[in-house]
Amino acid sequence: MFKNRKVNLLAMIALPFLLATGCVKEKKNETTTTPTTTKAATLSNDEIVIGAVFPMTGPIATYGQESVNGIKMALDKINKDGKLTKKIKLIVEDNKGEPVDSSNAVRKLINIDNVHAIIGSVASSNTLAGAPIAQENKVPMMTPASTNEKVTQTGSFISRTCFTDAFQGVVMAKFAKETLSKSNAIIIVDNSSDYSKGLAKVFSDNFTKMGGKILGAIDDYTYTQKDTDFRSLLRKVKRANPDVIFLPGYYTEVGLMLKQARQLGLNIPFLGGDGWDSPKLQELAGPEAIKGNYISSHFSPDDKDPTVQKFVKEYETNFKQKPGAMAALGYDGMLVMADALSRAGELSRENIAKAIIATANFTGITGNITIDSDRNAQKSAVVLETTAAGMVFKQKVNP
Repeated sequence: MFKNRKVNLLAMIALPFLLATGCVKEKKNETTTTPTTTKAATLSNDEIVIGAVFPMTGPIATYGQESVNGIKMALDKINKDGKLTKKIKLIVEDNKGEPVDSSNAVRKLINIDNVHAIIGSVASSNTLAGAPIAQENKVPMMTPASTNEKVTQTGSFISRTCFTDAFQGVVMAKFAKETLSKSNAIIIVDNSSDYSKGLAKVFSDNFTKMGGKILGAIDDYTYTQKDTDFRSLLRKVKRANPDVIFLPGYYTEVGLMLKQARQLGLNIPFLGGDGWDSPKLQELAGPEAIKGNYISSHFSPDDKDPTVQKFVKEYETNFKQKPGAMAALGYDGMLVMADALSRAGELSRENIAKAIIATANFTGITGNITIDSDRNAQKSAVVLETTAAGMVFKQKVNP
């Protein structure tokens, strides 16, 4: 009898633990099998909700801050002119410049905020992280600034209003070979960045087609985002004796690298892409190291076009500084989105996506924008020279 009591007592003690273990296991299994997407509620009939995913903090925060400044300027104009029958509500999410935060932001905007569409992001790795989620949920996502070819290849709901790496890579290869008359190039690649790797390949392919020579392989000279000491890499570059260096990176690392390169006596021109285009670049590089380098970009505040100058003046009034490329791209992106909304008819996500893709000959601050069958923008680029006083316009290049 005592033995039976002991067994019963042990069973009573063990039962809650067994039940708890079973619940945890069931919950765990339920979590791992839950789809990453959920069916969103009916879209708002009272307002148009647009999500924006940008790096408002973190190492490339100036990109996000400028982009959102431009978007808000455009939004003020859109909501005041009354061409849309509904007001646009903007919800900005900070992805901190990180792919995982970009994914989380896109999920939140779709599943919680129930947005009609998304604008964002900058930095191709961030956009590539969020785009599959938008595509899976059939939510239009339009980036104003991510240039990697793979972005729009994600699917039919993903588009861009900027040019691609294929275009700016050709622009800079041609500038190096024909304008600067350079023959031997080294490419320094950020191996943590899809943007950097994509642009490096395009430059390499086109520079060699034009008769130039790439010294070493693309992956011979690499660094990683958030690195701060590039001296060992730059000594290796100096020993190879190139006459030009292509550095498709972001301003945070580029500014430091330019400064260290000049300190080591590496005084040849560096070329880059739109990732350099930030007011912080001059500050990080310093007034001497910044001189005599060139980039491809989307916009120059020195453009004499009256529409551009009006935008520059309004931006300076609002934000007490000249606009960079990201501000202009954000502004154009929001205007293209509003134009698509005005043509979409019933504001379903599918109709909005179709209207964005149908954009043709839209006059923007960064040029005439036509979105092609691959959902990429056909538009011009500018080449800028870096100086202690800022970016100086050199030439415009049409597609």
